[in-house]
Amino acid sequence: MLNRLISPYLVMFAVVCSVSITACAQEDPYYGLYVKECATCHGDGFQGTGQGPALAQPLPIEQGSLDQIIMAIKNGAVEKGMPAFGQALSPLEIKRLAILISEVRMTGVKGNDYYNVQQTFSIPSDPIQTEKHAFRIESVATGIDPLPYSIAPLPDGRILVTEKMRGLRIVNTDGSLSPLIDGTPQTYDHSYQMPGVFLKYGNGWMLDVTLHPDYEENGWIYMTFGDRCMQCNYISRMSASAVSMLKLVRGRIADGVWVEQETLWESDSTTYTPMADMTLGGRMTFDDAGHLFFSLGMKGVSNFSDIQDLDRPSGKIHRIYDDGSIPEDNPYVNHPEAVPSIWSYGHRSPQGLEFNPRTGKLWGTEMGPRGGDEVNLIMPGKNYGWPLYSKGLNYDGTPVEYGKQLGIELDLSTIEQTKIDLTPSPAISSFVIHDGSVFPEWKDNLIVGSLKATELFRMVIDGEDIVHTETIIKDFARIRDVEHGPDGTIYLLLEHADGGQIVKLVKD
Repeated sequence: MLNRLISPYLVMFAVVCSVSITACAQEDPYYGLYVKECATCHGDGFQGTGQGPALAQPLPIEQGSLDQIIMAIKNGAVEKGMPAFGQALSPLEIKRLAILISEVRMTGVKGNDYYNVQQTFSIPSDPIQTEKHAFRIESVATGIDPLPYSIAPLPDGRILVTEKMRGLRIVNTDGSLSPLIDGTPQTYDHSYQMPGVFLKYGNGWMLDVTLHPDYEENGWIYMTFGDRCMQCNYISRMSASAVSMLKLVRGRIADGVWVEQETLWESDSTTYTPMADMTLGGRMTFDDAGHLFFSLGMKGVSNFSDIQDLDRPSGKIHRIYDDGSIPEDNPYVNHPEAVPSIWSYGHRSPQGLEFNPRTGKLWGTEMGPRGGDEVNLIMPGKNYGWPLYSKGLNYDGTPVEYGKQLGIELDLSTIEQTKIDLTPSPAISSFVIHDGSVFPEWKDNLIVGSLKATELFRMVIDGEDIVHTETIIKDFARIRDVEHGPDGTIYLLLEHADGGQIVKLVKD
């Protein structure tokens, strides 16, 4: 019983390729297939040979699509000496190869820095020219913990920043950092670290921070975090390990101290699990009618079943009022067994959430498995598919079809489809919907960060569709959060082994 409950947690610690790609042939079924079918001509490190070209040249997200690579493998190029693999390999095997090659083309081969947290980092000194605007990147603050999560620019020019395993700080206008704010929810540095990988996994982390829309009048600051406990439910008692679940609070800062805290949303302790807080998301956004939306990613314990269950909070976007009360028009508020705050469900790892008051649309970004990162238009009561369906594949190379284990028949007509499939996965993160105040030609565009890809994207929306994507910063750094300042300035929160940073985009 206990092994069945904890197994998804252990899966989170599996590394597809935590050392050099060449050393992973036996660990990674994608690379093992590549060695068998492709390495003779293209090299075991994708470097190319006399028989075939190199495959490791980095390409921006809008070039070299997965479908193009699939067709190249399937049909070959006989005139160039490449055979067609359409008969020799199954469609699933061809997709595995295409995903692997597209990953290598997105990031290049960076040795053992698979997650790009230790690569050499510097701010470009020259302006960056994009399709619509030129801009420079300027440093705002350095010396932040290497694993930050969120920023919230204040009206007076200072910036709140959360450090996942430490707490909340204020970045002063001169870039200096305040001490940790006393009185905030407790955070924990007890974490697990994969061998050779900087990133950590654990429970009891500080996540998102955001301001009430009327902050200048009421001073309310909202935070989400992994509420951690021991011996508080069956899993914790049986495993003698900590468990956690998302909790949402608000409070104020007075004389450098967190005061007047109120709990606005929390789940029963029976839902707390040992799965790492990295899956929580916890992003928040307000609409223009007093509602607060927040994300809660896959935090369940048994084959992701919680995500499709309306009586469990995980894998959902939730909606409450700014004081924590439940709106009477939430889609499942009258469902006898549903969590009343649920707005939508079927979400895997939601990393960004933003409401556009000019269009009334709610958008979200979401990490897929291997491939299948998504940008979604979030609609009330809709099912976004996980773990029944994904355009990506599982890390072991199998299709995403957990409905067969859960006894849920897949009907694609009931699944809300993503507005853009990002395969290979850039490890999509946070974003803003730019208001056009600083960069007029980007008005209502999504400015989207990424982690593994270390790039910043601009996505153009036409109605309810994404019609164009541009990479506006290439090969930069892991972008954990993207936020607007009060004057429309775009700030980026960067995580890096040498320390977190905040930078801003300045129109050139």
